[in-house]
Amino acid sequence: MEDRVKIPIGCLFKACYNPALEAEISRCKDQCHRYNQLSPNDREAQREILAALLGKMGEDVFITPPFWCDYGYHITVGDHFYSNHNLIITDGASVVFGDHVFIAPNCCFTTAEHAIDPAQRNAGLEAAKPITVGNSVWIGAGTTVLAGVSIGDNTVIGAGSVVTKPIPANVVAAGVPCRVLRPVTEQDRYRYPLYTGE
Repeated sequence: MEDRVKIPIGCLFKACYNPALEAEISRCKDQCHRYNQLSPNDREAQREILAALLGKMGEDVFITPPFWCDYGYHITVGDHFYSNHNLIITDGASVVFGDHVFIAPNCCFTTAEHAIDPAQRNAGLEAAKPITVGNSVWIGAGTTVLAGVSIGDNTVIGAGSVVTKPIPANVVAAGVPCRVLRPVTEQDRYRYPLYTGE
């Protein structure tokens, strides 16, 4: 839409007490509410709402309700995307997910950074920084990914992590703050026995 309010990236702007942004957020929250009221098995209606809500959506996308975001159109989701219950994305800036991304329950991706100075914060100033998640990434339950973070391809983020800085590709990372623990290796293929029964 041509009339969408432009949000500056990486600098303080008046995000709170801003009628134009509040109207955009209200519109988005109405769509999220409709999505969350559907039967969790009504995939067709879910896909229709997501296609209208998100900026770009690939094939085989499923977001388990409830799901909340602020604008929706700043979110890009690749193919074969799955998130479990209670995904929250505060998308003042772009949030881009690659293909084959899996997100466990109760995860939050937030592009907002509020002013540290109390007078600026009380005036409603904040900054927005983009988030990028690569291909074939697994985000563990209860993880929070903060503004300006990128996560590389094939990486696993352990449950309960708070990701404050970029995480490279092909690693296992976890913690508060999240840090790289080790690389993903061929041995990970044999971590669990493969069930061969019917």
